[in-house]
Amino acid sequence: MKTTAVKTVGILTSGGDAPGLNAAIRALCVAGKNKYGMKFIGIRNGYRGLIDNDTFKMDKLDFDSLVNAGGTCLGTSRVKPFKNPVPDPKTGLLPVEGIKETLKKNKLDALVCLGGNGTNTTASLLYEAGFNVIGLPKTIDNDIVGTEESFGFQTAIQVATEGIEAIRTTARSHHRVMVVEIMGHKVGWLGLYAGVAANADAILLPEIPYDIKKLGKNIKAKVENQGYAIIACSEGAINLEEAKLGKKDFKKARESMPQSVGFRVAKELEAEIGIETRTSVLGYLQRGGQPKPYDIVLATTIGAAAADFLAEGEFGKLVAINGGRITGVPLSTVAGVVKAIPEDDPVLQTARDMGICFGD
Repeated sequence: MKTTAVKTVGILTSGGDAPGLNAAIRALCVAGKNKYGMKFIGIRNGYRGLIDNDTFKMDKLDFDSLVNAGGTCLGTSRVKPFKNPVPDPKTGLLPVEGIKETLKKNKLDALVCLGGNGTNTTASLLYEAGFNVIGLPKTIDNDIVGTEESFGFQTAIQVATEGIEAIRTTARSHHRVMVVEIMGHKVGWLGLYAGVAANADAILLPEIPYDIKKLGKNIKAKVENQGYAIIACSEGAINLEEAKLGKKDFKKARESMPQSVGFRVAKELEAEIGIETRTSVLGYLQRGGQPKPYDIVLATTIGAAAADFLAEGEFGKLVAINGGRITGVPLSTVAGVVKAIPEDDPVLQTARDMGICFGD
C-alpha cells in the first residue's frame, strides 16, 4: 500500500443526476482504499450538504451494488455557494465559512466534486479559496471543456436514440411530422448524436439557428417522399430571430414561452407547411435508469484515476479523458464555459453529408 498525505476525503455529487455517478463513486472509494488506505466521507445533497455538514462514513456502503446503479447514492442539489451568498439563519455563517467548518469537523484532507459545468465551476472557486479540490466530469450533455467525454453521455445517446426510433412508428403510421425534444439546454451534442444514430430527417441545435421556411421546405419534401418525417430537437434550439437577441432579452423571451421549444417548432412548422405535426418530450428518461456498459467503464476509469490525483496532490484539476488517456485539466479552464459543437465537427459534417437538415 502506497503512502500519501491525503488520508480522509469528502465526496459530493451536484447538479442533475446522470448514469455512471455511482460507478465513479465506487471506483474512487475502492481504489483509494486498496492503493492508499484512504477513508471517505459522503456528503449528502451536493454543496447544500457541504455547507450544512450533512455527512456520513462511506465504509459501510455495499460498493458492489453501486457499479450499475442509476442516480447517485449521495443525493444531489443545485445549490451554488458562491452565487448570491447570504449568512445561514441558524449559524450566521456564510456558505464558504460553513464549508470550512464541515471540512474541519470531518478532518477532510481533500474534496472530490462530481458534476457538470456548474459543479466544476464551483469546485474551481473552492480551490481558489484555498481548499484541496478535484473535479470529475459528469453530464449527459457532454459539454465540459477539457475532456473529450463525460460519463452519462453514451447512456443518454442510447436512450434518446431508442426514443426517436420508437416514435418513428407512430409518425409512419399516422403520416405525421414528429418533433422529438431532446435534452441539451446550451449545446446540442446529445441531439446531434442521437439524431444521427436514429437517422432523423432534421436536427435542431442551439449552435445552429434554424430558419422555419428552410426547415419547412425540407420537411415537406421528406413527407412527400416517405410519408412522414422525424425532427430531433434540442431543448435549447433557437431560431434566427432569437439568435439576434442579447442574453437578457433571450432569457426573457424563453421565460414567456407557454411550452418548451419542441412544441413551438411543431406549431411553427404546421403553420408553415400545413402538415399535422406533434411533439414528444423525452425529458428525464435520458438521464435516468442504469448506465450502459460504456459509461460504467468510463466512470470506473475516471473514478479510480481520481484516487491517484488525490494521492499525488493534483488539486485544482478536472480528471479528464483525452485521446483515450487520463489527463488533468485545470479547473480554472473549465469554469464558466461550455463546449459547443464546432462547425467542423466530424459528426456534424457527416450528418450534413447524409442529407440531414439543420434548418440553416
